[in-house]
Amino acid sequence: MSDYVFLIVGIGCAAFGGELFVRGAVGTALALRIAPAIIGVTVAAFATSSPELSVAISSGLAGRSQISMGDALGSNIVNIALILGIALIISDISVASGTIRRDISAAVLIPLLTGFFLLDGNLSRLDGMLMLCMFIAWLTAAVLEAARQRNSSESGSGGTSVLSSALFAIGGLVLLVISGRLIVSGATAIARAFGLDEFIIGATVVALGTSMPELASLVFARLRGHDEIGLGTILGSNIFNGLFILSVAAILSPARPPLPEVLPALAFGLLSVLIALPWRNSGRIRRVQGVFLLLLYFLYLVTAVLLRP
Repeated sequence: MSDYVFLIVGIGCAAFGGELFVRGAVGTALALRIAPAIIGVTVAAFATSSPELSVAISSGLAGRSQISMGDALGSNIVNIALILGIALIISDISVASGTIRRDISAAVLIPLLTGFFLLDGNLSRLDGMLMLCMFIAWLTAAVLEAARQRNSSESGSGGTSVLSSALFAIGGLVLLVISGRLIVSGATAIARAFGLDEFIIGATVVALGTSMPELASLVFARLRGHDEIGLGTILGSNIFNGLFILSVAAILSPARPPLPEVLPALAFGLLSVLIALPWRNSGRIRRVQGVFLLLLYFLYLVTAVLLRP
């Protein structure tokens, strides 16, 4: 019974946390005179990637960094193919030119770089350091963009309190992170009780559970008309997972993952981002792309099951 309670409470925390976070993020962005997308792609992305970071640290210290690699790569596929696909089914999403230039470009390059580093079958500490440097360069570009937007703005939001908005955003993020942990714990135990295979549980329940913060933030951002926050959180989370999380795991303990399992994950991750690219000259991600993303996610699940040892 406690497993069902965990699941129900987790879903409730996701719903309430998503609403609080979007409300607080918008208010904070207005008060600081920066684009809400910057809040989503940096602060929110880091917070929603905390489950993956905890896995990276614990598995790296235990000398099993391949666990973190699988979690990070799998979460990236869930973020784009499943979560963004669901959001696009509702309606098209507009994308700012800065997001395309900085964040989507980084999301495309990450699986290519990871595949390049794995050509020798090993993700070494040197590879991890290089990935960490790339992450710092991307984060610096995002911070500089936020500073540029703030300096070019003539006035603030006209009385919006930074402190109260930030408290809303932080409280929402805390609830989102808690929701992911509760849902993973409850749903995994329920799935085991029904006799589901461990791999199937990891590829579906756990991956979706650790991506619940991104799902909740994107859904509530869409409902409140702030697509830039939800999309920024999704893209930022992928960049954090692909550069920061993997670099931490590799630096703590070099990984030698089985290429037959890693390469399909990299390929599906790259393909999902390519499918989600905005249509030329429109600056919009179309609903039909969401259909293709969902089909790709289910194809990934089938492939993962067929290729498992």
